[in-house]
Formats: sequence, C-alpha cells, structure tokens
Amino acid sequence: MFEQTSQDRMVVQFTGAEAGTAPLTWGQKAILQDMQDNGSQFNMGGAAVLPEGSTVEDAAALLSNLMRRHAALRMRLGTDRAGRPCQQVAGSGQIGLDILTIPDDADRADAGIGLDTIPDDADRADTARYVNDLLANWPLVRFDFHRDWPLRMAVLRHRGVCLYLVWVLSHLAADGGAHLLLLADLTDEMAGRAASDRPQILDVARSEQEPQLRQLSGRAMRYWESRLRHIPALTFGEPARPLGQAGQRYWKVRFSSSAAHLAMLAIAKRTGTDASRVTLAVIATAIGRATGVHPLTINVMVNNRFRPGLADVMAPIAQNSVVTIDVADTSIDEVVTRARSASLTAGMRAYYDPDDLREVIARLDAERGYPARVSCRVNDQRAMIMRAEEEASLGDVTPEQVRQRLTETSLAWLGPMDNNLHDQAVILVENRPDIVSLYMMCDLWCLTNGQVEALLCGVEEAAVEAAFDPAAPTKVLPARDHGRTAAPAGS
Repeated sequence: MFEQTSQDRMVVQFTGAEAGTAPLTWGQKAILQDMQDNGSQFNMGGAAVLPEGSTVEDAAALLSNLMRRHAALRMRLGTDRAGRPCQQVAGSGQIGLDILTIPDDADRADAGIGLDTIPDDADRADTARYVNDLLANWPLVRFDFHRDWPLRMAVLRHRGVCLYLVWVLSHLAADGGAHLLLLADLTDEMAGRAASDRPQILDVARSEQEPQLRQLSGRAMRYWESRLRHIPALTFGEPARPLGQAGQRYWKVRFSSSAAHLAMLAIAKRTGTDASRVTLAVIATAIGRATGVHPLTINVMVNNRFRPGLADVMAPIAQNSVVTIDVADTSIDEVVTRARSASLTAGMRAYYDPDDLREVIARLDAERGYPARVSCRVNDQRAMIMRAEEEASLGDVTPEQVRQRLTETSLAWLGPMDNNLHDQAVILVENRPDIVSLYMMCDLWCLTNGQVEALLCGVEEAAVEAAFDPAAPTKVLPARDHGRTAAPAGS
C-alpha cells in the first residue's frame, strides 16, 4: 500500500479536423459484444517516462495533440434516428489531465518494478512503484461511453518534477495495435519529431458501408457457416456443478515455461512456420490430450492490420475468426501444418460485420434444432509474430538447452474471477520475451481442475516431445464423447 497521492486536474482544450456521426465500425461492434458477454471493458493502460525538465504544460500539450490527431479519441457513443448505436466525433472540446503529486518522502523500498523504460535515476526509481500501482488499478475504472472521452491521462509529479505520463485507453477506441500507434506518436512528440498522419475511424466506418466491403463480409459469412454448421452445443459439453465442490465457478490460472518457448522455436525452424502458429498447434494438441475434444473448433483473434488502409488507423480493427483443427491419430508436425493452413484461411475471413454473423448463427441454430456456439478462445497477444527466417537467426536450439529450462516451469492458480466468463475456456498467450506465458480463464463446471492443469502442462510436454522428433505423435485417441470424464480435483 502507498501513501495517498494528492490530485489536481487541468482542463485541456483540443480541436480536430475530422468530426461527424457515423455507424459503429465492425471492430467496435465486436468489442462491444465482448464487453457485454464478459462484463469487462478490457481497458488498456500504459506509461511513458517524460523527458527531463518536462512541465505539466508539456504533458497537457501532448494530450491535446493526441486528441487533435485521432478522431477515435474524440468519439462518444450516440444513437442514430433508427435507434441504433452510432459514434459521434467532436471537432473540439476539453478533457481533464490529472496531476498526481507523489509524497516527497517516497520510500526507496518502493523502487521500480515492472516498468522496463524507467532509467537508473534515483528520483524516478523511488516513484516507479506508484506508477505500477496506478496501472494496476486505474484500468479497472469503467468508462461511460456516452459521456467520457475514451482516453484518461495523468502526469505524475514528485518533488516538483514531472516524471511520468500514465494513461488508460478504452478498447472501444483502439485495439492492441492502435495502442502501439498511440505510444509511437507520444514517443515522436517527446523526441521533437513530427508524428505521422494516420487514417481516421470515421473513414473506416464509412468504408464498411460500401458494396465492396459488404461483399467481403458476405464471403466471410460463408466461411463461418462452414465452420459452425456441425459444432456441438458447447465446445466442452454442458456445464454441471461438480459434486461436493463449493466456491467460485470461474478461475484464473497462469502457466509459464521457458522450455516450451525454446521447443517451439525448434519446431518453427524445422517446419518453416512462425512461432505463433506453432503455439496454436501445440495448444490444440494439449487440449485434445486433456479433454478428448477433437476436431477442435476455437475462436482466434486476428489483428486485420494487414488489410489495405488499416495498418496504422487508430481504431479497434482486430476481430475474432474461427479455426477447426483435427489433432487425432497424427504427428504434432502435421498438426502444425494444419494449424498454419487453417489460421491463414481464418485470417482472410476475420473482417466482417458482426450483425451478419449474428444472423448466420441464428439461422444455423434454427436449422440444427439447438443453439450452439464456440466456447473456447485462444488469443495470441504477442505484438510481433516471429517469422521462421527471424527464428533461424537465433541459432539452433539443443536438447540440453530445453532440458535445463524445465526446472523453471511454473503453474499457479490465481484465484476466482470477479465476473462471469462467457466462454468455457480462454487462453491468452501473453506478450513476454523468451517464455511461453499462458493466462487461462476457465469454467470449472465444464473443465475439471485436473483437466486444466493437464492442458497447460501438456503444452510444454507436447512442445518438448516434438522439438527434435518430426514423428512425435499427438497421442490423441479417435473421437469419443465430449462430456466430462474425470472427477474434479480440489481447488
């Protein structure tokens, strides 16, 4: 716990060239649905070290320039004449900049943890944990999308010196790729470089109403229909409260493995596949081993920024796609090949109008005679996909290197979730260097504790088995009942 910082607020004026009303973008519709399903706004926090000698007025200028440059930051939700949600972008306005003053006697025991950009400077190091404390809690404060601007920003001041700029960005205005663009713009501004002009969210919203993109959404729906037509009601079967188990239903778990990272690099180099798709293949194999569910149909996140005009737009562009991977009676290398092919196709069908998808799902549910949905999600959050040629430059991975790292593996149950989980299992591949870090949220009425642990540990096991053996089998038996097969372990 830290002493309370004192807080002031400066009103910052802004103007912008782009203004007006437009429909929500497809990405905005998608993230709003995810927010409703999961009870979370998925806000993104960030921090940057201010240049030496920076003032509060300098921080205010940075904020004003961001608001001017990006229409998405001047956006609020509204309602159009037909009663549908829309976005309203203001041409001018004002926003608050919080000024947080850290007590002068900040303890040296509060030295920096977690901010890699913090320099080796005494005043900064003494206050870094105040930044981390703020980043841990500030993103949890919800935005009112009809009233608030989708950016909150604060300057942290200590002993009269402005040290850090800290912010929270709403997922309704940006995805992970757009968050990196905001950081790049701030870096350019603080270095005295002119920030690049970028496409605007209003342009995206209007282009998605044009016939060419409407046809693209239609083609995506034909792909989705082919993947969803024969899925079970839920990926891991109907939920059932385990006998004798009390307490929370939804839990968080983290698994970390340096050995799996090295093993996946070895697989990627041998198969000529990027590490992200190797990770997907190994996770699918581990799910098959732990649950017996296969072929496995899962939702995956696609950033969509490879598409023309979307690379550097400040907007939520990433959307879910869906892949089906069969892992039974084959080798892990073959699963890697299947995952690469399936994810390439899924990536080409990940830009669509979510309203179209809802219509397809409703029609398929009626034709099947029962409602069904994909309830397993894998989201590779790593900012950069490591390509095969980049992996080759790292040199050969040896079995001895992998074995040495096995002692570093960890699995920790992090506690119950504060809100319900829409999916039965969500696996986030976290953006951490030199390690496979999996953050899993799971429904323990659909998966047992033992299955969850077997799944996560199975990622390392499968990767290590296949690292130096192209014929390593998946060890997944032919298809059987998708229901629960094991009694729950204690939590």
